[in-house]
Amino acid sequence: MSQSNMPSQPRLLLVEDDKDINQLICLNLEALDFNVTSCENGREGLALAVEGGFDLMILDVMLPEMDGLTLCKRLRQSKNFTPILMLTAKNSEADRVIGLEVGADDYLSKPFSILELQARVKAMLRRVQFNHYQDPVANTVDTFGELTIDRNKRRVSLRGDEVHLTAKEFDLLLYLACSPGRVYSRGDLLDAVWGYKHSGYEHTVNSHINRLRSKLEEDPANPIYVLTVWGVGYKFNG
Repeated sequence: MSQSNMPSQPRLLLVEDDKDINQLICLNLEALDFNVTSCENGREGLALAVEGGFDLMILDVMLPEMDGLTLCKRLRQSKNFTPILMLTAKNSEADRVIGLEVGADDYLSKPFSILELQARVKAMLRRVQFNHYQDPVANTVDTFGELTIDRNKRRVSLRGDEVHLTAKEFDLLLYLACSPGRVYSRGDLLDAVWGYKHSGYEHTVNSHINRLRSKLEEDPANPIYVLTVWGVGYKFNG
């Protein structure tokens, strides 16, 4: 990826308590001309994240004072939707799923190669740039009855009131809404929105659909916008 496709010297926050790993990551990301701020405990990481201004955050799961999952959850609850890459020494499916469901955008299991870390970071920043690209000519506001989706501003409103969605909730809604009536399997949505090319995490899609309905639907048990196609997957009713 060329530097022109990324923000000018992207700002990254690294929260990793292992001093050697912290230093190694910093050196190799700074070699890509990234501006990296690092710390070694969750509470300090939360304070830095709240100050804002970061394009991406890398959080270790096992941290002193506040673990990475709690830190991620706190940020999402406070409407901080900066992309988050989780680092974990754990290798079970359950641990990875928990990270995704509290709002992380991607994960990397230790031990990992520096080249893979660099590739993940560059890919995430590329997605950020794509999502924030604005075409002043194109119509980027879609209206479906009382629901409005503003692609450029990444805002959703219902009956004139803003609906606060996480980054992944917005991406999932937008992906479905771009093709009203088209049915997507859980695997299709997982690949398109999360980028994972293997099965095993489809229930993450289910949980995000449920959260979307709780925010968009007057009666989540009888949805109007995000519909289940039994035995297949989901579709957007536009």
